[in-house]
Amino acid sequence: MAGLTPVNSRDSVFGTKAGSNNGKSPSEEDAGSSPLCPKCGSARVWRDGLRYSVFEDPIQRWLCRNCGLRFSQPSKQKLKESIYTPGALQSIRQICAQKAKNLEQEQANLQVPGMNRDAKGMLVQYEAKMELEGYSPETIGGAVSCLKALITRNADLNDSESVKLALAREQKKEKHWSQNRRRNVINAYTIFLRFQGKSWIKPKCTVDEKLPFIPTEAEIDTLIVGSHKKLSALLQLLKETAIRSGEAHKIEWTDIDAEQKIITINKPEKHSNARMFKVSAKLIEMLNNLPKTSTYIFNCSKKGTQVTLQKTRKRLAAKLGNPRLLKIHLHTFRHWKATMLYHEVKDAHYVQHFLGHKSIKSTEKYINIEHTIFQTAAPDQKWIVKVTADPKEIAELIADGFEAHCNQGDLIFLRKRT
Repeated sequence: MAGLTPVNSRDSVFGTKAGSNNGKSPSEEDAGSSPLCPKCGSARVWRDGLRYSVFEDPIQRWLCRNCGLRFSQPSKQKLKESIYTPGALQSIRQICAQKAKNLEQEQANLQVPGMNRDAKGMLVQYEAKMELEGYSPETIGGAVSCLKALITRNADLNDSESVKLALAREQKKEKHWSQNRRRNVINAYTIFLRFQGKSWIKPKCTVDEKLPFIPTEAEIDTLIVGSHKKLSALLQLLKETAIRSGEAHKIEWTDIDAEQKIITINKPEKHSNARMFKVSAKLIEMLNNLPKTSTYIFNCSKKGTQVTLQKTRKRLAAKLGNPRLLKIHLHTFRHWKATMLYHEVKDAHYVQHFLGHKSIKSTEKYINIEHTIFQTAAPDQKWIVKVTADPKEIAELIADGFEAHCNQGDLIFLRKRT
């Protein structure tokens, strides 16, 4: 898939606006008007590669900067045919209680090769029901993508055995889906069946947990310094707070207390807790230097940020001869901060609260990572060891930075690095 295409050096590093002649494909230039987002009507769109077909010329793809929708602008011939086709001017169909949507437009957005009209309608209804049940836009988009993947593999969504067969065929391929992708497809189809009042016996899917890549602080700082100022400010924010990138894109200017250097996360993801962070003066200055063109600090899509990061790290990795930079993504900053924070405080519950985890199990992996990294870095590290059986003394030692190492009978052995 082609990435976002900048037009000139004055364009934002996060994408290209479709204004004047810069952001237009040839068809739009001839028409004399820029494309509008079919979902929110915004004119703030980026060029996002070309869609190729054996039946027609390449079609320009667009990415809405306001709502994140990716769409194609129809060619003149198709637009002309659609206008003069009998029944083309249909009334807007209601597909949910809260909002009226153009069903034909929604089906066009969900179009994939090999998908018939009935399948498109099922996906539209599926998306609408997920919205009514309160699923996040990110979850809905991922689930719809999973069902599209099944349809393109000739699976009949109304037949669970057909879906199982498609999953089995995919598993036999040399380059098959990862177990994470397979699990997501199975879960998305399970929700689809629940909406239909049906159920099925899920195929087996075992996801092996992998430990995340932890870069050095120097590598993280290299990426921050080598990025455009908006991406640089975002990465510095992720480094200091370990918030998710989706949470960062939801931060508003009013969530920043520049005087006390506090940032509040009032829109957490994945059912996490709301949090407040004390940040550095450097970060506050970087944020204040960004243009205030919206209520949100980072007025761009998450996808656009990911594409920009990919280009930036590829450029820096080639320039510095460090391929490890290619393994750093937006969530890597969260893993790095959690590991370093546990090394500093030696308190898993504090790290859990800092990250906003609901369960301590999500935090425990960073304990293992921290032990491995710092024991390898300093194999001759010396320890202060305490032995006691008194619960009160144990509590005091843990509060002082000691950690329980092992026990023998009633005796608890605690240690702390010198």
